Order: sequence, then C-alpha cells, then structure tokens
Amino acid sequence: MADSVRVDAWLWAVRIYRTRSAATAGCRAGHVRVGGERVKAAQPVRVGDEIRIRIAGFDRILTVQRLLSKRVAASVATDCYTDSTPPPPPREERAIVGQRDRGAGRPTKRDRRELERLRNRFTSDDDRD
Repeated sequence: MADSVRVDAWLWAVRIYRTRSAATAGCRAGHVRVGGERVKAAQPVRVGDEIRIRIAGFDRILTVQRLLSKRVAASVATDCYTDSTPPPPPREERAIVGQRDRGAGRPTKRDRRELERLRNRFTSDDDRD
C-alpha cells in the first residue's frame, strides 16, 4: 500500500465530494487546506494529516486515519477519517420580513407606511426588555 495519496482522490474516495473533478475544483478554488496551507489537487496526503475543507460556508476538519485511492461504501469511508468539526452555531431567530410579489412594482406610499409601522412594532418590542 502506498504511503501517500493525492488529496483530490482521497476526498472523492471518502465521499466528501461527489465527483473527483469537484474535489479538484475545490482544491483549485482554495477551499482545501492540508496542515493550514492551501494545496493543489496533486498534493500528497499521509496518515495523520489534518485537512480543512470549506463547504457551504463552513469548515470541516478531518484527520486522515486510512489512505484510499478508490471510492468505497459510505460506512467504510467514515472509518478512514476522524471528523473534529465543531458544531454549527445556533440559528438566530429572524423577524418575518414581508416579500412583495414578483412584478408588483414599487411599494406605494401606503405600503411603505405599513412596512414602517410593522418594523417599528418589532423594534419597539425589543427595546422594552
């Protein structure tokens, strides 16, 4: 067995990316870091390396446990890395914001006044606490 594997091939094999070309594109875009350094797709990965992948605006932190160059079942793939990603931050409760129908045009003066009344109602409730 080889002592290193290409980072794009490993990310594809452990099912972080759906295709090898997507893994290569992620490396090219700078979303993949090995040991804190941005890497190219051909960068070798060894057992014990820490890989940070930026996916959907969040970083996943993986530590390589086993090397793979071929895609395997999902149950086997999860045994090949240790996921030390921190839990995502809690979602903030957002005030309901009204949306206008597409093509409805600019709001009228009456619509703007109603929106302001709504906004003030929500902000004044927050100020009372």
